[in-house]
Amino acid sequence: MISALAVGSMLLAPLTPAFAQSQERGPSLLRDTEIEETLHEEVDPIFVVAKLDPKRVRILLVGDPTINAFATQGLMLGLNTGTILQADTPNEVIGVMAHETGHLAGGHPVRSGEMTRAGLKPMLLTMGLGVLAMALGAPDAGAALIGNSGYFGTLGALTYSREQESRADQAGVGFLEAAGMSAEGLVTFFDKFRYQEVLDESRRYPFFRSHPLSSDRIEALRAKIEALPHYGVKDSPEAIAKFQIMKAKIDGFMNPSLSLRKYSDKDPSFPARYARAIAYYQTREPDRALKMIEVMLTEQPNNPYLYELKGQILFEYGRIAEAEAPQRKSVELKPDAALLRINLGQTLTNLDDKAKRAEGVAELKRALLSEDDNAEAWRLLALAYARDGDEGQAELATAEQYFVMGALANSRQFAIRARQEFPKDSIYWRRATDIILASDPTDEDLRALARDGST
Repeated sequence: MISALAVGSMLLAPLTPAFAQSQERGPSLLRDTEIEETLHEEVDPIFVVAKLDPKRVRILLVGDPTINAFATQGLMLGLNTGTILQADTPNEVIGVMAHETGHLAGGHPVRSGEMTRAGLKPMLLTMGLGVLAMALGAPDAGAALIGNSGYFGTLGALTYSREQESRADQAGVGFLEAAGMSAEGLVTFFDKFRYQEVLDESRRYPFFRSHPLSSDRIEALRAKIEALPHYGVKDSPEAIAKFQIMKAKIDGFMNPSLSLRKYSDKDPSFPARYARAIAYYQTREPDRALKMIEVMLTEQPNNPYLYELKGQILFEYGRIAEAEAPQRKSVELKPDAALLRINLGQTLTNLDDKAKRAEGVAELKRALLSEDDNAEAWRLLALAYARDGDEGQAELATAEQYFVMGALANSRQFAIRARQEFPKDSIYWRRATDIILASDPTDEDLRALARDGST
């Protein structure tokens, strides 16, 4: 689900809808297995030809209605939800991501002279940390880090030169062609917003402030791509279907009231019903949403995301025991999705059944095998241990949570406390010691470790 940094379907925090967020809070970073999978399916072939490992590139989904996309240090490619909603075809989104891949492959986020002169390189490191904390499921902590770094302001300051933009255009077009895709979407997307060129900079979309646009650039791109062999390649019906579902899902979570008008109840298509079900859930009509989901499940009984959504609604409206079955089904259908396992683990650890809580702990640990830097999973694990009175493991899991968030002082404090709960030289004692040593220890911390032979 979409989660503004919580887990599963769409998580915004443990008990907050994934894509749900107040407009007053401004942009949020979102997690959603289905959307992340769709975006990776679209852009992974481009990463491959760009000689970037798709598993190492993080796609960050920013909950913001404006158009923007960006590339940052640490192989992060960001995309505003507004960019997806304003695109007319999957190929337009792919074109934008191919352009940003050009920046990544060219090292522009690191080499930018403007960034260096503005002293933004250190800020970007902090910004990246905040992005990571939020993208991994810790919205509040991530927001604090980002607030300290002027994160979204920094994105606005990352203005690429026209030369870098031209290189990213050329690289992106080359990647698309090498991957057997059309680059037409990049031109059609730019062409729709050609008028941005004449607007005062303060009135432009963020993307066109940081990525200078000009009619000459658009026409030069058009002339180049129209001569390429794969120019006429069209989006597949499957890609179009997933694109429509992605847009409907984003609309349902971020624009629920508008979605109930935009997606007519006379429209029987799956995307329209999906958007409406999510919108009903967001507008506090869970029973109406669940009724629609049940009908859709009769048509798509093997859709893990419908079970995920059903489980999320039940959990968030206090029907925790009922949430277990659909969440189990979502994991059964998609066992490699860490966010779905975290959802199930959260539900099981909230049940008044010690055996199920133990199973929930196992699910969270299994999710951490594939996302060991997921702060939300560590937080839920700490709560589960505390619920069962295992203070040592609760302290250690909390230390892990803060460590992956980059809150080293907090991480060190909890690791020191955890260390006191375990036998000396046990695996958990050693892990707590490692966290202390890696969390900028004070001289007193080091002396304390030396006294018992840890250093």
